[in-house]
Amino acid sequence: MVPAPAPSDDGPSPEVVLEALDDEDCRTILQHTAEPMTATDLIDACDISQSTVYRKLDRLCAASLVREQDRINPNGGRVTLYERDFEDVTISMESDDTFAVTIDRPPRNAGERLADIWSKMGDEL
Repeated sequence: MVPAPAPSDDGPSPEVVLEALDDEDCRTILQHTAEPMTATDLIDACDISQSTVYRKLDRLCAASLVREQDRINPNGGRVTLYERDFEDVTISMESDDTFAVTIDRPPRNAGERLADIWSKMGDEL
């Protein structure tokens, strides 16, 4: 596969988004992630193998279609939850004849924004 060109901003390239949406397993995962789910829950709900679920979640996260959140597990350690992170995806043609992608996201409250920051900090450790 040819790598997608770098996007002009911090968002994913149209190619990355379209490849994720064109994938049947990715679409199945998106249908089940209206509410946060663990990868284990997704394996059961989607009837997809463990290695495939993790590959598809990586693809969906790279396309900014799924949000990964780490939560502290009361029994120790962290648990990672995945949730669909868009309300609408628009692919458009720019004035310079290039494609652009716009991803409309649901509003986040202060607690969700703080959880996102905490999750990203955990990745740095």
